[in-house]
Amino acid sequence: MKRVVITGVGALSPLGHDWATVRARLKEERNVVQYLTAWDEYEGLNTRLGAPAAPFDLPAHYNRKATRSMGRVAVLGVRASELALTDAGLLGDPLVSSGRMGISYGSSVGSPAAIGDCGNMIMHKTTEGITANTYIKMMSHTAAVNIGVFFGITGRIITTSSACTAGSQGIGYAFEAIQSGRQVAMLAGGAEELDAIDAAVFDTLFATSTVNDTPHLTPRPFDAKRDGLVLGEGACTLVLEELTHAQARGARILGEIIGFGTNSDGTHVTQPNARTMAQAMRLALDSAAVPPEAIGYVNAHGTATEHGDLAETNATAEVFGRQVPISSLKSYMGHTLGACGALEAWMSLEMMRDGWFAPTINLTEVDSRCGELDYIGAGGRAIETDVVMSNNFAFGGINTSLVLRRWRD
Repeated sequence: MKRVVITGVGALSPLGHDWATVRARLKEERNVVQYLTAWDEYEGLNTRLGAPAAPFDLPAHYNRKATRSMGRVAVLGVRASELALTDAGLLGDPLVSSGRMGISYGSSVGSPAAIGDCGNMIMHKTTEGITANTYIKMMSHTAAVNIGVFFGITGRIITTSSACTAGSQGIGYAFEAIQSGRQVAMLAGGAEELDAIDAAVFDTLFATSTVNDTPHLTPRPFDAKRDGLVLGEGACTLVLEELTHAQARGARILGEIIGFGTNSDGTHVTQPNARTMAQAMRLALDSAAVPPEAIGYVNAHGTATEHGDLAETNATAEVFGRQVPISSLKSYMGHTLGACGALEAWMSLEMMRDGWFAPTINLTEVDSRCGELDYIGAGGRAIETDVVMSNNFAFGGINTSLVLRRWRD
């Protein structure tokens, strides 16, 4: 089996778009959740909280012609991919369009505004607002295909529209495509735009945080006084590459992906299952050929919903059989849905490279029903480890686990 390394990263996140900026925000132990006044107009919507991506500029070549098939989610994914290719030294390289590079990328949905245009047709019996690009913007694989067209990528394309695991499945399936020798390199990750429609979905499930007057105090993963999740937005693309190919071209190697596990609960659409969550982690450990004791840190999905927190932490405790260090980055930037698996894997890798892991903020009293784990608290934690795990769990009972290893020259 081929070894798979990370040679480039591009990210657009609520915390910033480069590791130095993100790390500074994590060190401040302060979230970026906002009260979104634009959501006040929606009758019946309880939450007003969200974490938009930090402002970013687009180069001149993102003109009307180039972006006419893109909603915001596709723009986020394409720009993150351009930054990743640049970081890897591959932007404009013949490899990109050779057929030896592919794409594995996801989002929960396409752009809600385009979906709304179709809804308007159903409600008002008019095609007003429907254009030749409406479907391209709304389809669930819009980010993946727009990335392919923008960069002329002709390798295999894997579209992972799997809600909260879209980004991590994107990375995992890209890992497997290279590991098996089917592709030499892959663009992998996920994207999501922030929209009131997404908030309304979780609102109807009583899963959103509604402490609208104190956005700095939410979300609170694992806390006894949690009141639900906060949505965010962003995108993250990793350039994955077969090791010998990366070495032959003198690429800078950021880290190595050594394990991936994914499965389904097969029990309920929205209620998580601790048993199959644990099995996904074991599948990843088996794939990586490392024992649980090798994992020095677990990046939790940690949404700050009651059922999710309880199932995940108890599953993690069962797998590791010890109080493994764990924290949730969603406490800083909210739940970025299709982007979270890629953003969190990248940030976990960078924290491992730094030897410092961020705490879960707003965690003052661990829910006694949560699993017995080492919940990283105020000040973060200096940990020297060569292997970390990043987990995500999605609606539909889709579970993923990634194992990443530090690269030592």
